[in-house]
Amino acid sequence: MLPAEIYDPLRRIIRQDEGYRSFPYKDSRGIETIGVGRNLQSVGLHDDEIELMLTNDIEDSWLYLSRYDWFAKLDPVRQAALIDMMFNLGPVKFDAFKLMIEALSKGDWNAAATEAMHSQWAKEVHDRAARDAEMLETGEWP
Repeated sequence: MLPAEIYDPLRRIIRQDEGYRSFPYKDSRGIETIGVGRNLQSVGLHDDEIELMLTNDIEDSWLYLSRYDWFAKLDPVRQAALIDMMFNLGPVKFDAFKLMIEALSKGDWNAAATEAMHSQWAKEVHDRAARDAEMLETGEWP
């Protein structure tokens, strides 16, 4: 590890030269880049970065779903199924599952699973949707 007297000013200089971007962009040579000059074409992401992104995305999904009063009352299996759906769909598309959300608020697991499966999402992700719907219906891990 570099000593702090090198690392800290070097970090500042690199940030100044490279910039800081949360979304992918093409650098001056047309190479897909992200963050502070991370060349996605030749460097990509390290395993620990991928795991950190996954952790953050799961936490974001959990936080979003926690705004529903009924979510905290669900068992861990049903919570996991919904977190997986949120992870895959994002908030706007998840919130479009109005009948499923209503069924969940009433504890009607069969209706919630049915609504999940009667969707464009289920047609697109097949096995994932079937697994999540089964988890919603049964409350059991696959």
